[in-house]
Amino acid sequence: MTTTVREMTDSEFGIVIDYFFKSTPEHLETLGVDPTRLPTPDSWRERFQRDRARPIEQRASLVVIWLGDNQPLGFSTSDKIAYGEQANMHLHVVDPERRNRGYGAECVRQSADIYFERLKLKRLFCEPNAFNVAPNRTLQKAGFKYLKTHMTVPGPLNFHQAVTRWVMERQACGRKN
Repeated sequence: MTTTVREMTDSEFGIVIDYFFKSTPEHLETLGVDPTRLPTPDSWRERFQRDRARPIEQRASLVVIWLGDNQPLGFSTSDKIAYGEQANMHLHVVDPERRNRGYGAECVRQSADIYFERLKLKRLFCEPNAFNVAPNRTLQKAGFKYLKTHMTVPGPLNFHQAVTRWVMERQACGRKN
C-alpha cells in the first residue's frame, strides 16, 4: 500500500467528526476520550474552518490526513502549538480493519515532517493513553523517545488518565533549520 500524508482540506474534516461520533464507547475509552466533551459536528467543523483561515503562525491546530492508496486511512492533529518551539500531536487510524497493521509508524513520521516544517518546531510531543498499546508502539517505531508516564488530561476531549509522554526533536526527524 502506498501511503500519503498531507494537510487536511475543509471538505475532508468530516472524517474526523465521523471517527469520533461513530466510534464505540469502548474505543473512545481506549483513547481516553470523554464522549460528553465532543463538540457538536457543526461547531467543530466551523472551528476547523476558522482556524484553517488563520495564518499558520496563529493557528490553534494543524490537521493532516493519512491516505492509503488514496483512501482515508487515518489522521493526525496537532495542538498546544507554540509556533517555532513545540506542539503536541494525536494519531488515529479510522478504519478498525486497518489498525495494528503497521501503517501508523510511516504515517506518524510523515506527519511529524509536516508539523516540523509548517510550524517550524524544535520538538513535537505526543501523549497517548498509557494503556493503549498500539499508539505507544507506533510512536517508538516512528522515532519518538519515551519521557515519562504520568496522570493528566491530555486534551479538551479527554478525561483524567495515565498517559505516556513521547518526544521527537527536530534533528531526529531528519530536518534542519
